[in-house]
Amino acid sequence: MSLIIRFRSKDGQFRLPCDSNTKIDDLVAELVSKVGDVDLTTVKVNVQGKPVEFGKTVAELGFRNGEMLSVEYSKKAPGTVTHDATISGKDTVEIRATLPTRQSALDDELDAEEGLIKRGKSNLCRHGDKGMCEYCSPLPPWDKEYQADHNIKHISFHAHIKELNNTINKGDGSYIAPLSESNFAINRNCGGGHEPWPNGICSKCQPSAITLQRQPFRMVDHVEFLNSDMVNTFINAWRMSGLQRIGLLFGRYAKYDKIPLGIKCEIEAIYELPQRDEDDGLILENWINEKDLIEVNKGLGLEPVGIIFTDLSDAGKGDGSVICKRHANSFFLSSLEIVNSIKWQLKYRNKCKWSESGEFSSKFVTCVVSGNPSGEIDVAAYQASEASEALLKADIICPSTHPDQMFLRETNNTRYVPEVFYQGANEYGVVVKHNASPSFPVEYLIVSLTHGFSERGLFTESSWVENRGYLGEPVQSIQSLPRKYTTSVENTFNNWHVLVFVALCGILSVEEVHLLLQRNPALAESHGWKTLKTVSEM
Repeated sequence: MSLIIRFRSKDGQFRLPCDSNTKIDDLVAELVSKVGDVDLTTVKVNVQGKPVEFGKTVAELGFRNGEMLSVEYSKKAPGTVTHDATISGKDTVEIRATLPTRQSALDDELDAEEGLIKRGKSNLCRHGDKGMCEYCSPLPPWDKEYQADHNIKHISFHAHIKELNNTINKGDGSYIAPLSESNFAINRNCGGGHEPWPNGICSKCQPSAITLQRQPFRMVDHVEFLNSDMVNTFINAWRMSGLQRIGLLFGRYAKYDKIPLGIKCEIEAIYELPQRDEDDGLILENWINEKDLIEVNKGLGLEPVGIIFTDLSDAGKGDGSVICKRHANSFFLSSLEIVNSIKWQLKYRNKCKWSESGEFSSKFVTCVVSGNPSGEIDVAAYQASEASEALLKADIICPSTHPDQMFLRETNNTRYVPEVFYQGANEYGVVVKHNASPSFPVEYLIVSLTHGFSERGLFTESSWVENRGYLGEPVQSIQSLPRKYTTSVENTFNNWHVLVFVALCGILSVEEVHLLLQRNPALAESHGWKTLKTVSEM
């Protein structure tokens, strides 16, 4: 049974959700993590003046829903760090402190902003220029009318957080985490007194029925390619071979001012992964230098932010036009592609202090290069929803032979599949619920993003691309490095592919690699650079 246990402290009241089998130690550890900077050796918990006995569950202690406990503690002195400690009470038990989640600096910056939507005076206002009324006062960033008027399908992630906090946490001293990761898997550690699944099941360990709806928010609102030439270079691989191609996007996240509290993904480079390409798909091969490549890009202030792949077929008209495969009457992202996107998103999680687990979904994006209705090559950007991540983790969904349909797996000895429904409007505009078995439309699992191009990136060249030996292009090596890059460090600084190769080739020292990543012209006078130049000319 779900319960709420309340804690009264000098920092206010806290309400923590739990069940009857939750140990009091776990609740206190969660409380300590919410307060922060607590000296764990000073923590004391009492109920009606009596010390609480640790090591027991909520049920064993006889606590009921809404039980009020008193907790006393002292804050740590500045500069001290406590890893393990004991909590004082009738008995003592060792707990491990849970450090507050460290999210990105961008998320912290957006958390600090109100995101209010400013409005000017309207015809309904009856006050002077310095006045304000209900017709011109700022709107919250989640305002529904503003969304409708500006054709915004999804509010930003931080607007969604503020809307939840506005509803859940009223500033009365208590706090409930507004975000909770979806979990559709059966609980194999149920304390209901029965054998674990598949030999036993009860209402406590059995996941509830799932109703899928279109996700109302986006983790990222916009994708911006900072150099159009890198996308054209990527597409040229298909133009030269007729085979599809995939690449990893390196960039950064930044504020997006066109949406209240919005986030955009700025793309600086496309790394073409080791792969075996086909005319209707591709197979990823072993990526040996993944950790080294990511570490080098950290030095450039970049990180993996998404993937991009092609799905192109020539229209056969001789004018460069391509077939439009993806549209409202077919699909935008196939079930197989969605599963692939989910796997990437699960690999690159989003740290979030507003989530119970310290993580919530992902900012990782998926870009598709395909034909638009005009027969032109175009880019579209998407993300898989947070619910789709939970469905895949619970092994409930799998791709189907119909690209616009996601298939539901069946219950067996290793998985439990609850009832799944999806909700949408029928032909009369009435919202109805449909059974998702055996398959359901993939549109309930994706969120579309906007995209655009600019010419303000760090890198102006996109030649000498890695892993293109199948096209007859030279395999990247010191000897095949074009002379223009060894004779000029500035040329190397302007080409991401060359810069990364030079950083990883093993000739430059750690200090010289640092100069390279800092794009410092002093690199040209270093011993390592002169050695690189000599070896390349051999």
